[in-house]
Amino acid sequence: MNNTVFLFDVDNTLLDNDAVIAGLHAKLEATVGATITARYWALFEALRAELGYADYLGALQRLRIEQQSDPRLHAVASFLLDYPFADRLYEGALAALTHVGRWGPTVILSDGDAVFQPHKIRRAGLADAVGGRVLIYIHKEHTLADLAQRYPAPHYVMIDDKLRILTAMKAALGERLTTVFVRQGHYANDSAAIRDLPEADLTIERIADLIAFEMAAEITAKTAR
Repeated sequence: MNNTVFLFDVDNTLLDNDAVIAGLHAKLEATVGATITARYWALFEALRAELGYADYLGALQRLRIEQQSDPRLHAVASFLLDYPFADRLYEGALAALTHVGRWGPTVILSDGDAVFQPHKIRRAGLADAVGGRVLIYIHKEHTLADLAQRYPAPHYVMIDDKLRILTAMKAALGERLTTVFVRQGHYANDSAAIRDLPEADLTIERIADLIAFEMAAEITAKTAR
C-alpha cells in the first residue's frame, strides 16, 4: 500500500477549461449565429441540472434534434473532438504531476461524462502523465469508497479548484485527506461561492506552485483552520 496518493482534478486545475469554453462559444457564434448559440447553452445548463455534470456533446446532440436540417453543427462537433487540449494545459501542470509523483502515485480524479471527458484527458496527455490512473465519476466527492478500493492509502492529497468539493471530501475523509485549493478559473475566484466555506489545508495560486515543495511532508502537513 502507498503511504500517500495524490489526486488531481482536471478542469481549471491542470487544464484551462475556461479558455476551452470561450473557444467553443466563439466557434458556435461564428458557425451557427447568436440565437442558436444561446439555445445550445440553455440546453447545456438544463442537461447539467438533469445529469449533475457538464455534457458538451450531449447538449450538442439535443440541439441537433431541434436543428436536424442544419449541417453546420457537424463543424461544432469536430471542433470539440479535434480540440488541441494539450495546448490548454496550465504552465507547469505536467511538471507538477511529475514532481509530486516522486512521493506517491498520481491519479486523475474528475467529474464528467463517459465519452468527452476521458477523450479530453487523453488528448491533453494527462492520462499518459499519470500512467493511465484516471477515475471519472458523476460526483467524485460521493464515490470515495470506490476510490479507496482502487487506490488504497492511509493518506490522500486532493488538488482542486473547487473549494466546495474539497470541503465535502474533507468532511468525509477527515485527517486522511489534505486539501489543496488552486485559485485558478472562475469557480476558484467566485467570492460569493467560496465565502462561507472553510479554508483548504493549503491554498496555492497556480498549479505550478506545487513544484516549489521539496518534500511530501510539506504538502501533507496539516494547517490550522
